[in-house]
Amino acid sequence: MEQAVLLLKRGGLVAYPTESWYGLAADPFNREAVGRLFAVKRREKSKPLPTLISSHAQLAQLVRDVPSCYQVLMEKFWPGPLTLVFPAHPHVPACLIAGTGTVAVRYSSHPVAAGLAEAFGGAITATSANISGQVPQDTAQGVAGCLGAELDMILNGGRTAGICASTVVSCLEGTLTCLREGRLAFAGVKEAVQEMKREGKKIS
Repeated sequence: MEQAVLLLKRGGLVAYPTESWYGLAADPFNREAVGRLFAVKRREKSKPLPTLISSHAQLAQLVRDVPSCYQVLMEKFWPGPLTLVFPAHPHVPACLIAGTGTVAVRYSSHPVAAGLAEAFGGAITATSANISGQVPQDTAQGVAGCLGAELDMILNGGRTAGICASTVVSCLEGTLTCLREGRLAFAGVKEAVQEMKREGKKIS
């Protein structure tokens, strides 16, 4: 873990296990590292990169504000396989978010993923460790076969669940929207917000 953190601070790329598949970490505020990540994944630069945190305090590094409807979702589903799309903080690099003005954030429940962000002291990127459009990898060996020569390190956490990705939700216009349904059923996400409304809590 210490070696992985040193590599990230130097602009390196580190693969690590998550709740679903292996992810690819870079320092999201290092533009050169982000550019290298896009190149290694052969990812279109018009597609923003998701991020991963290990504490609510790290959220402040990434977001301008927190939509009120997210409060209950963060309390109920974080840490876990729920990615929330927030208004991005002005200092978040445009290359990370593809100029969208928004940033996707997940608080991971995987001990290695969360441990890496905690040890790094800030958010890390959370895109899958594979070539864009190809099958995601659920083992360190699979990552090595796919990207190994182009990565600085692979944190081997064994085989991951490999079921499906996180559920991605937006509430930027005041309406809860599912951008991608994954391990967490969107019906459960909506019900959590509706329950808060029934209890008379203010939810926009």
